[in-house]
Amino acid sequence: MPEQSMQRITKGIQVLTASAEKTVQAITVQEAITRLNDEDYIFIDVREAQERSKLGVIPGAFTCPRGMLEFLIDPECPAHNAIFNQDKTYVFYCAHGLRSLFAAEQARKMGLQPVRNLTGGFAEWQQYEGAVIQEETHPA
Repeated sequence: MPEQSMQRITKGIQVLTASAEKTVQAITVQEAITRLNDEDYIFIDVREAQERSKLGVIPGAFTCPRGMLEFLIDPECPAHNAIFNQDKTYVFYCAHGLRSLFAAEQARKMGLQPVRNLTGGFAEWQQYEGAVIQEETHPA
């Protein structure tokens, strides 16, 4: 029986995270709470539908599952959403802040700016008693 070769992963999550943290500015929950009603900030929730329906969302957040992000940002794509055409600061968040860090990094690489990552994600938002509502359903 032939010997099975194994994949050699050269960059793990720690390396990817460190790289993304160098290029994406963080925003603390405390600061984000003060920006919630600031019309110059748009909150982007990249969690999956099940997470949002179970725990709720930050009021006014645009829901964009991580798997659709690039399609919704790209103005040449039929799935593009005009929310990404605004001259605003985009605050990405997920459950704990890692998926949103990678989402913000990808959005920045695509040219969206400025972008921020919510430190600690939705979990920390809840700890600081940030406002939460049940998700308003609108197409992503």
